[in-house]
Amino acid sequence: MPEFRVWAPKPERVRLDVDGVVHDMSRSQDGWWHAEVDAPPDARYGFLLDDASTVLPDPRSPRQPDGVHDRSQLWDPAEAAWTDADWPGRSVEGAVIYELHVGTFTPEGTFDAAIQKLDYLVELGVDFVELMPVNSFAGTHGWGYDGVLWYSVHEPYGGPDGLVRLVDACHARGLGVLIDAVFNHLGPSGNYLPKFGPYLSSASNPWGEGINIADADSDEVRHYIIGCALRWMRDFHADGLRLDAVHALVDTTAIPILEELATETDWLSRQLGRPLALVAESDLNDPRMITPRDRGGHGMTAQWADDIHHAIHTAVSGERQGYYADFGSLATLAQTLRHGFFHAGTYSSFRRRRHGRPLDTAEETGIPATRLVAYTCTHDQVGNRALGDRPSQNLTGGQLAVKAALVLGSPFTTMLFMGEEWGASSPFQFFSSHPEPELAQATRDGRKAEFAEHGWDADEIPDPQDLQTFERSKLIWTEVNADEHARLLQTYRDLIALRRNEPDLTDPWLDHLSVDYDQEKQWIAMRRSTIAIICNLGADPVTVPVSGELVLAWDAPKIGDNATKLPAHSFAVLRIAE
Repeated sequence: MPEFRVWAPKPERVRLDVDGVVHDMSRSQDGWWHAEVDAPPDARYGFLLDDASTVLPDPRSPRQPDGVHDRSQLWDPAEAAWTDADWPGRSVEGAVIYELHVGTFTPEGTFDAAIQKLDYLVELGVDFVELMPVNSFAGTHGWGYDGVLWYSVHEPYGGPDGLVRLVDACHARGLGVLIDAVFNHLGPSGNYLPKFGPYLSSASNPWGEGINIADADSDEVRHYIIGCALRWMRDFHADGLRLDAVHALVDTTAIPILEELATETDWLSRQLGRPLALVAESDLNDPRMITPRDRGGHGMTAQWADDIHHAIHTAVSGERQGYYADFGSLATLAQTLRHGFFHAGTYSSFRRRRHGRPLDTAEETGIPATRLVAYTCTHDQVGNRALGDRPSQNLTGGQLAVKAALVLGSPFTTMLFMGEEWGASSPFQFFSSHPEPELAQATRDGRKAEFAEHGWDADEIPDPQDLQTFERSKLIWTEVNADEHARLLQTYRDLIALRRNEPDLTDPWLDHLSVDYDQEKQWIAMRRSTIAIICNLGADPVTVPVSGELVLAWDAPKIGDNATKLPAHSFAVLRIAE
């Protein structure tokens, strides 16, 4: 007979509704309510708080077949049809990660449809699939960062069974899986957690009220978060998590929740006998994030490195608006490639204060470059632009190839955003499907107001609630084999293969990396032992004082005895004598 449990210290009375039959629950002193009820394995259930007549879903709901406002459904992970018992796992450090949004990755927008594209990803050469949030959120489609029932899987994607099939299929092909988890805020639609207990704090962040991880009665909230994180890795066999905006977690405790989560993840890793990773999105430029716990750090496996993105993107594209203001020169790009962080205790004009802390990059004492994740674009760097336009919609094929060479030729762990490898023409815009008219209108108005402040015509901003905004963000797979798209795709495949097979490109230490450049002539050269990646960021041919055996190139460089002539917007990988 199943036992139903819920932590609900706030109400004076809690009743359990199972398939329309109401049962009383008993309360423990710790605020947990219990009831044993004979129920079928697929029972629909929920809770009635105090004298309310509305049945609320389980905060730890295993499944929400009818959306976040309706009853939960029992789902037993032990019954899942796994075939990956021999999966040994793999390390994320030094890997190539592929970030995708399930709803726009394929025309169907489901887990099962994504499985049909996995062989393509294997041929591309990636090591991990990173899924943007798949937890339950209101509506049929959205980015997933407005989740409200963190334990359950979004039903329109295929629910928990669909996620099992996708992860299992990834493992069968040697692909690891990371799941994007959002623990810094809750979505505005379907958030019933405050009715149960003190899930929210007095602190706030850009997305609303913060999560109570350090105020009174926060211990159970922390258990709720850590339990959810472990569930993705234990019950759904994920190989790790990407943790959204951890800088928005207001944590004043002596043992930060990130450190506690890292400890629990390491314990689970030992139990499962395979590596598990925690990859943080952090805006702090704080090396303690990726410093091991035994050296006083939080113990994250890796973190996203926006400075690397900004330095590469601005140098290639010429954009300088907003937080790009401090970037753009080749000196800045070289500094960032050598040190991982550009802002490292230095003044940030965008923040109008000093920002960051230096990262020790020495092999003897420091942090390997593989704990920083580098990329040419992400869902944020595309989707948070006013029109959701990709670099491929504004740059030449050569410029895209140069960006790819700088990232994939670097010592950092690297990540691609779906479709960048062929220069996808479709945008990735901000879309939502809030069912409440008031919330839908507020989302529209807020999006327009945000970009109107930066000089955009409000009428040009896509309506997030318009179904077409979602539809036009889907990848167009017929492009893959067409002309310049196919050429860029082959370049990505070649760069990834070179990264995997060339021993000198596996060295993770930044103090072994050298970078030379000429700002006026617009070339930069990244040297990694016997391999040199030379790039021409300018619109005219340029002669770079580096020569060697040609390994890979975009366009046709002319190699002399002591120099190489690069066409406009191109790169070459050379093998040079030691």
